[in-house]
Amino acid sequence: MVAYIIRRVIVGLLMLVAMSFIVFALFMKNPVDPAQFSCGKNCPPERIEETRHALGYDQPLVVQWGNFLKGVAVGREYPADEKMREANPELVSECAAPCLGFSQQLQMTVNEEIAEAAPISISIAMVAVVIWVIFGVLFGVLAAVFKGTLIDRGVVGGTLFLYAFPTFFVGALLINFVAIKWGIFPAPGYVPIAEGGVGQWLLQLMLPGFTLAVVYMAGYVRMTRAFVLESMSEDYIRTAKSKGVKGGKVLFKHALRAALTPLVTMFGLDFAAVLGGAIITESVFNYYGLGKLAVTANNNYDLPTIVGLVLLLGGLVIVANIIVDILYAIIDPRVRVA
Repeated sequence: MVAYIIRRVIVGLLMLVAMSFIVFALFMKNPVDPAQFSCGKNCPPERIEETRHALGYDQPLVVQWGNFLKGVAVGREYPADEKMREANPELVSECAAPCLGFSQQLQMTVNEEIAEAAPISISIAMVAVVIWVIFGVLFGVLAAVFKGTLIDRGVVGGTLFLYAFPTFFVGALLINFVAIKWGIFPAPGYVPIAEGGVGQWLLQLMLPGFTLAVVYMAGYVRMTRAFVLESMSEDYIRTAKSKGVKGGKVLFKHALRAALTPLVTMFGLDFAAVLGGAIITESVFNYYGLGKLAVTANNNYDLPTIVGLVLLLGGLVIVANIIVDILYAIIDPRVRVA
């Protein structure tokens, strides 16, 4: 087991390094001057040249990438040009490891931008994950147990009905009726745990969390139903039943465990995607998370922030895959041998 985990971690690290170079090369060697794309709209030529020196864009690509990796490992200082740092010590900014870049427009590190937005995205994702996993798996098992009945058709049809609505429509509906008209939940607004406590934090996240969960819950219902039904038809399930094992134990200990493997794959990738992909939900509820940060950076031509976010979210997907592989080995020991 330990050897398997070490292998997966090493492969994941190599993928992270390769991804960082590909992303770096794509953004730094695109037709648009990266210095102009980092300076912002309507930037004068002298400001563009200053940005080029400050961020090190005047150096070869391999050198830039090496400096970036060094910053991720041990941190770095900005401006990247040593002469500029010596001439203007008041402008020097320390970027602690793992340093993902420096926004010349905002005069702050990408790490600081992410640190402000990440708690909101993580909070929404956590609430959404709990809702869609619990109810998705629960309704999926329920539909499988009552296959072909009105309960089965109602569960599958109901989740698909909700899935058919666009995210912005569901969010607007919840705000206008559940929050404003009926007053069941408070108006949207993120409240950190340190300020309002766990109760207020959770209450403010229920509507955006449910809006995001609706998109994924239908897939989990259908997947759980399909794989539980497939598992229930296996020989070992029939053997367990013939030995007198109770139906509930057969379902949850044997059939559901076999169905967890594909669900773990979905969960790992979905959770990583939700952290940076909840752009519409964050926009509807006016939450400044990672998704909205990415849109703002793109609109403002803030290349360092865009590169940092792409690398962060790509890294999260790779880390999620590593965790999924390890969970595979725990759920199904045959994976370790393969």
